[in-house]
Amino acid sequence: LTEGRAVLHTALRAPKGVASPFNADVHAVLDAMLAYAERVRADDRITDIVNIGIGGSDLGPQMVVPALDAFCQRGKRLHFVSNVDGHDITPVLRGLDPKKTLVIVASKTFTTQETMANAAVARAWFLAGGQGVNESDIARHFAATTTNVKAAAEFGITTTFGFWDWVGGRYSLWSAIGLPIAIAIGEANFRALLAGAHAMDRHFAEAPLAKNLPVLLGLLDVWYRNFHGFTSRSVAPYHQGLRRLPAYLQQLEMESNGKCVDVDGHALPYGTSPVVWGEPGTNGQHAYFQMLHQGTDVIPVEFILVKTAAHPHADLQTKLLANGLAQSAALMLGKDTDSARAEKAPTASATLDRDVLARHRSFPGNRPSTTFVLDALTPRSLGALIALYEHRVFTSGALWGINSFDQWGVELGKALCNDLLPRLASGDTAGLDGSTAGLLKRLTA
Repeated sequence: LTEGRAVLHTALRAPKGVASPFNADVHAVLDAMLAYAERVRADDRITDIVNIGIGGSDLGPQMVVPALDAFCQRGKRLHFVSNVDGHDITPVLRGLDPKKTLVIVASKTFTTQETMANAAVARAWFLAGGQGVNESDIARHFAATTTNVKAAAEFGITTTFGFWDWVGGRYSLWSAIGLPIAIAIGEANFRALLAGAHAMDRHFAEAPLAKNLPVLLGLLDVWYRNFHGFTSRSVAPYHQGLRRLPAYLQQLEMESNGKCVDVDGHALPYGTSPVVWGEPGTNGQHAYFQMLHQGTDVIPVEFILVKTAAHPHADLQTKLLANGLAQSAALMLGKDTDSARAEKAPTASATLDRDVLARHRSFPGNRPSTTFVLDALTPRSLGALIALYEHRVFTSGALWGINSFDQWGVELGKALCNDLLPRLASGDTAGLDGSTAGLLKRLTA
């Protein structure tokens, strides 16, 4: 609403032939992008692919590729660079051979500050790649997912795949932004990813509200946030491939629903998006789960369990699933002081009063969690899971009466950064607030 543009990312995963004014264009780009991905997969001269983006142009592909590792082509290594901090790109490029590397620059406008700064570093690195590397080779070793074909051409890139104004960054992995995913898992698996998302789209549109998963989860989010006052939610995927899912969901949810005014611009009298955070199980159990079980704040947890593993180590998979079930049960049931007093804990102090020790070892319980169970982590099931979260975020945003699709909070920092960039070179503090002026002096002294 605040930008006057449509929100139509679901059109990116609609099957060919669906009645839509965008369907033909979507599939023309999709077919061309997937054909290019297959050529890269077949090119033995390319061993490494570096995706340079930020936000949705990075978080989506960076989450999906490791999640679908079992479906990835061996012999092609995927690398992701997003942070403008040179400590991100430097170690990535350090061990690569420019002659064997494809760089993908992912920026809708081809002007994103962080992305273009890193792209310039990658370009200079490539041209310094030794004998036989020159400007004309950029066309073969660089590709762009962008709508600014002119700017890409000026950079030296001739292979571009575009997308549309109605594709928001955090909903863009289904578009040409998904090129690194397609290179990793191949055309058939990428189409299965889209099909899984489309199946969830149809479920959201057609299922009765009482059995509609995104609706139920959206209602639960509002129940926790506004009726119980829970301010955060932890996501604990019990699958190492989903290790980047919490970071992906942070953008999806917090950038979408981290708003303090309604669609008419009026201040909201209630809370909106919770803080979303987490780590894969069982790592999280040895880090922050102590607070989940015995901390002073109640934090709902989402467990994601995958029934069938893609590895041959059955014993490890059994232990993983047992841990996930145990954690959800422990959060729910807790342990009263009488039970704790009756136990003999092998690591407990032998001199501490038993009642004091029992209070230390009691758990309040009644701490909420939701568990998702996937039969297997496949392109189709992952597509459905991501779309489930997308529609859930939309549902809770609609209930809160907010616009889930803009991100003006991101824009403010960009504008201030553009003013500060030349000041870091000149040391000029004129017109700055005292805090920023003092910090700038410290950095330029």
